[in-house]
Amino acid sequence: METHCNYCGTSIDPARFALGYNTCLQCGEAAAKQQRDRWCIVQEYGKGGYQFVTTDSARTTLRQTNQKNPR
Repeated sequence: METHCNYCGTSIDPARFALGYNTCLQCGEAAAKQQRDRWCIVQEYGKGGYQFVTTDSARTTLRQTNQKNPR
């Protein structure tokens, strides 16, 4: 069975397709880089651990991490 990339149409390795990937390596890497550009990680407070911030929670989370403002 010949499988093709959803984005560029090039042939995908059958083993890669069996793992559930529908894109070639180049298109998959480009999509992953685009997705990683949207990530934001901040420290919750001065000596706290790091916290992943999504676009939905960014406004509230980033306000809470400001050490100068009381909570």
